[in-house]
Amino acid sequence: MKLSEYVAHDATGLASLVRKGEVTPLELTQLAREAHDEANPRINAVIEFYEDAGTVTEVDGGLFHGVPFLRKDIGATEAGRLQEHGSRLFKGYRPNTDSFFFRRARESGLRTLGRTTTPELGMSGMTESILNGITGNPWDLERSAGGSSGGAAAAVAAGITPIAHGSDGGGSIRVPASWCGLVGLNPSRGRVSGGPDNQDASFGRSREFILCQTVRDMAAALDVFSGPHPGDPFIIVQPNRPYVEELSRPTRTLKVGVARTKWGAVNLEPEVLNAVESTAALLQEMGHTVTDIDPPYESIEYTRIMLAGSSVSASSLEDAARAMSRPINADTLEPINLRLYEYGRNSQGRARELQEILRRMRLRVGEAIHAFDILLTATMPTVALPHGGIYSTTNPTLSAEGFKEADAALFQYTGVFNVTGQPSVSLPLAQSARGLPIGVQIVGRFGDEATLVRIARDLEEARPWSRRRPSVRAGRN
Repeated sequence: MKLSEYVAHDATGLASLVRKGEVTPLELTQLAREAHDEANPRINAVIEFYEDAGTVTEVDGGLFHGVPFLRKDIGATEAGRLQEHGSRLFKGYRPNTDSFFFRRARESGLRTLGRTTTPELGMSGMTESILNGITGNPWDLERSAGGSSGGAAAAVAAGITPIAHGSDGGGSIRVPASWCGLVGLNPSRGRVSGGPDNQDASFGRSREFILCQTVRDMAAALDVFSGPHPGDPFIIVQPNRPYVEELSRPTRTLKVGVARTKWGAVNLEPEVLNAVESTAALLQEMGHTVTDIDPPYESIEYTRIMLAGSSVSASSLEDAARAMSRPINADTLEPINLRLYEYGRNSQGRARELQEILRRMRLRVGEAIHAFDILLTATMPTVALPHGGIYSTTNPTLSAEGFKEADAALFQYTGVFNVTGQPSVSLPLAQSARGLPIGVQIVGRFGDEATLVRIARDLEEARPWSRRRPSVRAGRN
């Protein structure tokens, strides 16, 4: 297989070739390394390609048998492998626990070959850090790949692997999916276990999953990573059938709520609004009922949640610093994260408020959108932004409160559904006049990923995106 052929397949397609004997898992690993060597020096998405990648084992016959995979440098762990959280505080850290997520990855046949960049502590929607530098967007290297799963998104968009691990605590899968032209699902709270060490992370706001190129890969990944484990705080309603079977089932008529107005301080760019309106018209043509909706919450509510959570984060950082035998100061934390730590340390009592703030917001949003089967929103109000600025944790001037206010304003359509626990997917349904990807978000009812799989399939068939390729893509030569 040539590199140009490797990058033309999604994960499902590569696994099918392995099962047919047309390519071996080791050959795919070698092709991933070749793609990495060609593309990564330009985008800085992969910070470590394992030296022993050729000896990584996988389970024969899984849904993704032999498919190359990458791990985000925060979240789900591989025992004994570096996980530095994009931070000097965690430099050299190696967890001793295998997450359920990566156990399932191996059982599915995925071969994890390295780790991808993340902003420090996953705290920003811009993947840049003092430890690892700036990750460029393969569509425009002067612009951000998004965050915090920006390295994963850039690697998949550039063809290094067809699928990669991500995590989402406020938009961290969907934001880079939108800006890098990928499919990015944040599953329902409880759909994918965070065990054995991190069940229901961040009071249920953070979930592990993947970024990929096609809806069928998304469906297959749901089958791979879904399911309860001992120690999970609750068992979410289980699907009626494998998610890959939903790809061949019809979509019933749906009540669709459409967000045509901004939900935060940042205005929708005209091309982004046009993408939402065009998708709404398409859904109406498909026979669905479309109704405009007002913002279901106020941005200040989400800002309060993030600030209240900083007191919990401060305690965790202090524990980590003791374990690493390092101080918490400007030599170990970037400016914004140091200010957030100091804010949290000085407001420890606010942790008790967090559960109540979360409850109130879930109730308010739930009542506002209860009448709809799905929601249609922009994923991001803008196309990919230039690097740096107020959204980077390396910003030397912004206060903790100012950073969180800016965060809530920009990620106005994503973080709210981390709070409610609903599944939501960003689909690359449009492009700007300059050729930059525009993601459109579909939000489902809690526990109803099946409807998202079907409607995402319908939209992919109606407006296919597979022929769109970024300027930085392995195998072009």
